[in-house]
Amino acid sequence: RDLTDISLLECFIHLRYVDLSENKLQDLSPLSSLTHLLWLKVDGNLLTSARMQELPYLQIISFAHNHIKDMEGITHPCLANLSLKGNKIRTALGLSQALFSLHNLELRGNKLESTAGLNLPKLKSLYLAQNALRSLEGLEALEQLTTLHLRDNQLEALDGFCSSMKCLQYLNLRNNGISAFEEVAKLQVLPMLKALVLLDNPCSDEPNYRLEVLVLLPRLERLDKESFEQDERAEANEIRQKRQEEEKVRTAGWGVTEE
Repeated sequence: RDLTDISLLECFIHLRYVDLSENKLQDLSPLSSLTHLLWLKVDGNLLTSARMQELPYLQIISFAHNHIKDMEGITHPCLANLSLKGNKIRTALGLSQALFSLHNLELRGNKLESTAGLNLPKLKSLYLAQNALRSLEGLEALEQLTTLHLRDNQLEALDGFCSSMKCLQYLNLRNNGISAFEEVAKLQVLPMLKALVLLDNPCSDEPNYRLEVLVLLPRLERLDKESFEQDERAEANEIRQKRQEEEKVRTAGWGVTEE
């Protein structure tokens, strides 16, 4: 409706669900009196900040497709789902560590270059596709994360994953710059990883790609949406055992040489 002013809403203090999408809003301050608000959608406006006065019961917010440049000033204690998809955010630093209830965070289609600042211990799903990520850092706090989308970024190395990410089951790395299986091996620290997407990375064009990944990650159940067959598992086990034996022999050989 091309709204630019929502001050009239200040009177409706018991509103719980508000959708103001596809307007021309630059200011959400009138919403501060809506202390019963549970759900807010303000997609497709002209907002440059997500900062709002803290609302005690707000659980779901979508700020998709605005002009927001940072994540400061989001402090709602009951917030469980937050979408900032399609904005201009360059850094996650400044995101409040007090978002103890946040389970789902959507940051697809921004300008993030690093994951530093995502210190959200209750987060379960994190969507970071279509950014400009070159490095992964500060992920050790994401102990309850089960789903991580990193598709369409600029990752060439997979440093940053750690054993404290003990719940991560699904990881999408499609269309990055991962060329070496040595990088894939770094995912061995993820004890619960079940599904991995590596399509459109240079390593996915290598001979015996599926087999090489399974040799490195024996607990994996699915690669690029295709489950592993029993014969693939058997062949991968054989290769893994053979390489382990060769490594033992090589290590023993080094010991003899040193003596």
